[in-house]
Amino acid sequence: MSTYAIGDVQGCYDELLQLLNKINFNPQNDQLWFTGDLVNRGPKSLEVLRFVKQLGDSAVSVLGNHDLHLLAVAFNNTSLRKKDTLETVLSAPDSKQLLDWLRTLPLFHQDQGFALIHAGLPPQWDIAQTEQMAEEIERALVSEHICDYLHSMYGNEPRRWSEALSGNKRLRFITNALTRLRYCDQDGNFCLGEAGPPGTQPEPCLPWFMIETRKTAGEKIIFGHWSTIFLGNISDFRIHNVYPLDTGCTWGGKLTAMRLEDETIFQVESLQPKKFA
Repeated sequence: MSTYAIGDVQGCYDELLQLLNKINFNPQNDQLWFTGDLVNRGPKSLEVLRFVKQLGDSAVSVLGNHDLHLLAVAFNNTSLRKKDTLETVLSAPDSKQLLDWLRTLPLFHQDQGFALIHAGLPPQWDIAQTEQMAEEIERALVSEHICDYLHSMYGNEPRRWSEALSGNKRLRFITNALTRLRYCDQDGNFCLGEAGPPGTQPEPCLPWFMIETRKTAGEKIIFGHWSTIFLGNISDFRIHNVYPLDTGCTWGGKLTAMRLEDETIFQVESLQPKKFA
C-alpha cells in the first residue's frame, strides 16, 4: 500500500488520469491525498469532483480557496468571476450531491507523519491548534449558517492572529490562513496581496514557512496553492520541512504527486496551454 499526495488539480482531469496511470494507482490498496482546489480554471472540474467523490476512503482532499468559492457561488449566490470554469458543476444533474459532499471535506489532515493543508499556517499555531481551527470552519460549512459564513469569508482583514478574534472575523482569518496564505512577516501579519515566487515580495514579507518563530517548524507539511513558488526543485524546500506540490497544471505546467513512504516525486506534463495567472 502506498499513499500519494497530489498538487492542485483545478479541473485537469485528463492529466490526473495520466498521473494515476504513471504511479499505477490501485484504489484497493493505495490512497490519494489532494492539496485542495480540485476545481476551477481547468476544463473538467465536474469530472474531477465525480472521480474523487467515488473513490471514497481511497482519497482525502482538503478544501482550497477555489473549492470554497464554488460553494459560495452555489449556496450564497456569489457571482462567478471572469476566469471561473464552474458552470458545468453548477448545472450538472448531480450538482447537489457533489456540493453536499464537497462541504464535508476537511481543511486539515494528518497521518503517517505528514500534515496536509491547502495554503499556509500562521507562525502562532502548532499542529494541535491548526486542527482545532480547521474544525471551526468545517462545522460552519455543514451548519445551517453556511450562507453567513460563505458571505463573510471574503476579505483580507484581520491580518494577524489573536485569541481574542471571534465571529466572522475569526472564521475569515482561519480561512485565509489555510486556503490563501503565502507570505507573512515575522510577527505573523499576512501579506495576502503577494503571489509571486520567493524573492519578489516586498520587505518585511517572507514565505510563511520561513518565519523563525513558526511553531510547526518541526512538522512535515504538504501544501499546494502556490504554483509560482518553483524556481528550483521540490527537494529545495525540504530544509524547511515543507512539500509544495502545486506545479501549475492549469497554467500549462505539470501535475505532481509525491509518494509519502519514500518522498519520491512523479509528474506529468499539463495538456493546457501555457499562460500566466
